[in-house]
Amino acid sequence: MASRSERFKKAAVQAAKKAKQWAQVAVREADRLIVEAQKRAESDERQLRIKRALVRTGKVLKAVGRAALVAGVAAGIAAARAENRARKLTKKAKR
Repeated sequence: MASRSERFKKAAVQAAKKAKQWAQVAVREADRLIVEAQKRAESDERQLRIKRALVRTGKVLKAVGRAALVAGVAAGIAAARAENRARKLTKKAKR
C-alpha cells in the first residue's frame, strides 16, 4: 500500500496535468478568438476603406455630372448664338 505522501504526490501530479491540459485548451481558445477578432477588424477596416472609396467616387461622379450639365448648357447657348448669327447673316445677304 502506498504511503500517504506518495498518494498526495500522485494526486498533485494528476492535478497539475489536468491544469496543464486546461491551460492548453484556454490558449487554443484564446488564439481562436484573436484570429476572429483580427478578421473582424480587417473586415471592418476593409468596409471603411470601401465606404471611403465609394464616397470619393460619388463626389467625382457628382462633379462630372455638374461639369456635363454645364457643358450641355454651354453647348446649347453656343448653338443658339451660332443659329442667331446665321440668321443675321442671311438677313443681311438678302438685302
